[in-house]
Amino acid sequence: MALQNMPSARSVLSVIAPLAASAVLLRSISSDFVPDELNTYVSSKLYKIFKYFSSEFTIVIEEFRGLSRNQVFEAADIYLSTKVTSSTTRVKLGMTEKEKNVAITVDKNEEVFDSFEDLQVKWKLISTEVKSSSHGGPGSHLRDLNATLRSEVRSYELSFHKKHRAKVVTAYLAHVLETSKAIKEETKAIKIRTAEYDNWDSEGTNLDHPMTFKNLALDSKLKNEIIEDLERFKNGKEFYRRTGRAWKRGYLLYGPPGTGKSSLVAAMANYLNFDIYDLDLTEVTNNSDLRRLLLSLSSRSILVIEDIDCSIKLQNRNSKDDPEVTKEDKVTLSGLLNFIDGLWSCCGEERIIIFTTNHVEKLDPALLRPGRMDMHILMSYCTFSAFKQLAFNYLGILQHPCFTQIEDLLQRADLTPAEIAGELMKSTDPEVSIHGLLSFLEHKVAEQSTTKTEAEACSVQKPLNGLGQQIECQSIL
Repeated sequence: MALQNMPSARSVLSVIAPLAASAVLLRSISSDFVPDELNTYVSSKLYKIFKYFSSEFTIVIEEFRGLSRNQVFEAADIYLSTKVTSSTTRVKLGMTEKEKNVAITVDKNEEVFDSFEDLQVKWKLISTEVKSSSHGGPGSHLRDLNATLRSEVRSYELSFHKKHRAKVVTAYLAHVLETSKAIKEETKAIKIRTAEYDNWDSEGTNLDHPMTFKNLALDSKLKNEIIEDLERFKNGKEFYRRTGRAWKRGYLLYGPPGTGKSSLVAAMANYLNFDIYDLDLTEVTNNSDLRRLLLSLSSRSILVIEDIDCSIKLQNRNSKDDPEVTKEDKVTLSGLLNFIDGLWSCCGEERIIIFTTNHVEKLDPALLRPGRMDMHILMSYCTFSAFKQLAFNYLGILQHPCFTQIEDLLQRADLTPAEIAGELMKSTDPEVSIHGLLSFLEHKVAEQSTTKTEAEACSVQKPLNGLGQQIECQSIL
């Protein structure tokens, strides 16, 4: 019965068509006979009436604030790339040298919808073409400075129900900023930078190092301890703030050459997605230049000072007159410690500081205490656990009948992971490579055993000669 009383599509169109034609006619008459001032006045009044009864509220986020890029606009650009759906008809793709992946951004006049808790919001990118002008009033050259560099002025319109205005401004936009920061860090390319006079090179070099904790040849127990420590550091913002400590962590990597200290640094950078700042203290003139360099470090970064025991002679703070310190050595231990553990250490956050050395016994104890170097990591000779990782990396094998014999030989010989890797690289055939490594290990065990015996013989105290002097043992080492 209800369906029978519904009007047909033909009858509905027959009513709408004359109304639409009348509206077009009235608009045409209004344009021809009503003054522009009156048209503008009526339109503004109608807009105000509509605005008064509308429940929608809109926030405009412009691309620039003065001469600086608006960080909220940039965050929205990154955030909305994750909200593109099948209903979005146009997007832009791009990629810079600092990014790992292709970035997706919203095209102009596109609408993107998002939900957050009980909020429903709408984003729209507005783009206005800039018309260049050669003249203007006083100060116009300052206002138009950005316009001369761009062909369009862009802004985002964020619309939502006006009852949610406070929540959008506080909670939702904070969510957008935090999410975009995480996305930016995840997709950026890691850089390694070196010092140039009293500043860091501006561009840096992409760190395309493939080393990760997954393929790092390091004792598995030690590897897990390092990962757990990095996790506590990464998630420790509230802890460091609550305890009143600077959000930083110091690591001392020590051990013989070839044990993987540089590889561990690369694995840490890839794990945290932090840029690396490689500092050679011999290139720094004095403490002032050192302070400028260290203060310009970005947050979420790793400062690496390799071979600190021999890169420069750092004067002991307790020694007022050290004969080994020359006038040219103007970078002092105090200058370095003031940044690592002094007031300057609070300038910036979420930083890793790494010292490497082959001779830990040569370092001043002041450098090594907790709060400066929090974790001391001995990069020792190759263990069986590290060997198995190397065998998988180079030969793609997890087990072999000779592994038991290799484990026994590794316990009797002091060989670095670099030496083991060198042997494994000699053949891509697992059988040839493993048996070649066995021969190499057996030779090294015999060689080191002979050397150890001779060294022990030389250490035995000899009888004194007639002059009361100990007879020297002539070692072949």
